[in-house]
Amino acid sequence: MRRLTTIIPLLLVSLSFAEEATPKLDTGDTAWLLVSSALVMLMTLPGLALFYGGMAKRKDILNTIAMSFVAYCIASLVWFAYGYSLAFGEDIGGIIGSASKIFLSGVGVKSLQGTIPELLFVMFQLTFAAITVALASGSYVERLKFSAWVIFVALWVSLVYVPIAHWVWGGGFLAKDGALDFAGGTVVHINAGIAGLVGAIILGRRKDAVLLPNNLPLVVLGAGLLWFGWFGFNAGSAVGANGLAAVAMLNTNIATATAALAWMFTEWLHRKKPTVLGLASGVIAGLVAITPAAGFVNVFGAFIIGLTAGPICYFMVAKVKEKLGYDDALDVFGIHGVAGIIGAILTGFFADPSINEAGKGLLYGNPGQVITQIWSVIVTVVYSGVMTAIILFVAKALTGLKVKEEEEITGLDRSQHGESAYNIS
Repeated sequence: MRRLTTIIPLLLVSLSFAEEATPKLDTGDTAWLLVSSALVMLMTLPGLALFYGGMAKRKDILNTIAMSFVAYCIASLVWFAYGYSLAFGEDIGGIIGSASKIFLSGVGVKSLQGTIPELLFVMFQLTFAAITVALASGSYVERLKFSAWVIFVALWVSLVYVPIAHWVWGGGFLAKDGALDFAGGTVVHINAGIAGLVGAIILGRRKDAVLLPNNLPLVVLGAGLLWFGWFGFNAGSAVGANGLAAVAMLNTNIATATAALAWMFTEWLHRKKPTVLGLASGVIAGLVAITPAAGFVNVFGAFIIGLTAGPICYFMVAKVKEKLGYDDALDVFGIHGVAGIIGAILTGFFADPSINEAGKGLLYGNPGQVITQIWSVIVTVVYSGVMTAIILFVAKALTGLKVKEEEEITGLDRSQHGESAYNIS
């Protein structure tokens, strides 16, 4: 009898542990990720499409919008066919995921990823892949052949985005090194920013390289939609309806508001006028900078990250780009690349273990985290830069890259699509 009274409680304890270890679907988490996936999709279409389209010249607005649209479509199919499997499949040597889930093999209605359906996790991550390559298009607008862009998107998502996503989020070597990237500082923004810079250099300058937005209200509308959608981007990366999602959402808002004001006041002092384009650009700089840190830092850390990103990105766009002479048409590198680097490195300083025990930064006794963050930035910059150049040269060999000068003068809406955004009689 004594043995039974000893064994039965032990069995009950072991059974309770087994129940806790078994993944269970949580309807609250599922509902939040359904919403978050839709919000991130909204960032690309129509958010980014309108933001970039409004900044382009009037004769190129449709082509600019089309680049975001087709990027989303192509990335969706690549992700379904093999991208998800290679990014999030079982790790192979820290470099790539296995091919076990190609065409979503074995991913059924009842498959779970933590507390949500795995199919939903596939969808959520798909939206990240799509917006990352679409972001790079801002550097190429007004001079890249549409056929070359189609080829570039398919190859770049496959050969650049998928491996880096695996390294950081899929159990690859950067994750094992301890790199922190809550929602895409390295995977999304540094990656896209470097792709933009390399592409801008290879394509060369436009005949008219002045940035004169054709429709500023569209730019502001696009920026507002991006800010709104970014709550799904960052808070959704908690992969649950929980306190961490709430922290990420608040941090996103505080950093963004701070960066927008910091950009505005910097421009006001420097150029004597606070432009609406500058305010919208500051919003994007803040959103980008807080992305890797959103679920690791406290609100004070978010404030400092926004305060740092606004002025630095302003001077990258207003002064440094001009001195270096590269034609990054819509400032993808100056905002996404630079703010992504700022956010990734500052995560190493401000990661607060009381917010997320997975991250502990320099201010909390772990100076090594800064080194790890810098290492992840260097890896992303080098790999993305080299592979982007190779892919662009492949596209050049297949279709050519740059439109003819007369096509650029006419505008890519007419030369690439046979349409015009403004049919005024």
